[in-house]
Amino acid sequence: MRLATVRTSRGLRLHVRGTDGYVDLADASGNEALADINAFAAGGDAAMAAARAVATQGGVEVAKSDFAPVTPNPPRILCLGVNYAEHAIEGGRAVPKWPESFVRGAGSVIGAYDDLVKPALSERLDYEAELAIVIGKGGRYIKAADAYDAILGYAVMNDGSAREWQRIATQWTPGKNFEGTMPIGPEIVTVDEVDVTDLRISSTLNGTVMQDSRTSMMIVDVAHAVEYFSGFTTLRPGDVIASGTPGGVGFARTPPVWLTPGDTIEVTVEGIGTISNKVVAEEGAPTDWPWMPLKADTTSF
Repeated sequence: MRLATVRTSRGLRLHVRGTDGYVDLADASGNEALADINAFAAGGDAAMAAARAVATQGGVEVAKSDFAPVTPNPPRILCLGVNYAEHAIEGGRAVPKWPESFVRGAGSVIGAYDDLVKPALSERLDYEAELAIVIGKGGRYIKAADAYDAILGYAVMNDGSAREWQRIATQWTPGKNFEGTMPIGPEIVTVDEVDVTDLRISSTLNGTVMQDSRTSMMIVDVAHAVEYFSGFTTLRPGDVIASGTPGGVGFARTPPVWLTPGDTIEVTVEGIGTISNKVVAEEGAPTDWPWMPLKADTTSF
């Protein structure tokens, strides 16, 4: 089953892909709570049963511009960094023996076909093709063998990264949280529909393939990612786990390749879908902002 959050005249509403087009789940089921993906994820078997019934109906076509972030307001985005050996090696790092993890906020999330905003404060915006794991019932201390029972499904994402902000200090948070840098969607494909253990994952910049790998190359696979994060926090319905990016990112190239306004960056995960985003310049930012890693005097705090 495939779910999408759609922009409508009544706001953002969860839809199910029907026999053709998309069906408003809350309207078709008579349960207004199911208009929201987080509420749906918390709804368990009853919500899934309602969605399966709706999936047998015909729906309406949705324009690309009407696809909102498939998870517009995730409680948390828990991210794995350096989770492919090839990505570690291209960055001059040892292959990790313990997961590298960080958190993104919902403010960075955009839709699958929305404009990706190049921050005014960054000259080194990079792309990262990733498989996103959307949590369903979640829980605490979830063993890898039981992980798929805790997952709602999967989506495609781009973990857009301001590299100079990521690298100027020991913590990655600023470089991973600029507004409008994390497209996710266009659909959530439920866990019963796709086996994610060995899918092709790729990114394409202006028609040129930049990354091309397989999810089987992850260091920490999907099941163990759920196990790892649930060890220190309760995974809640609607949480997202970003599973890391393969090699081929812009910073590791010679010369480096940075996203610039006018570029189009696409990410595809086999069996899940494709997101495509035009890069645009941030508007309205101050021209004299003191905090710019490439320009600031970092010795005069």
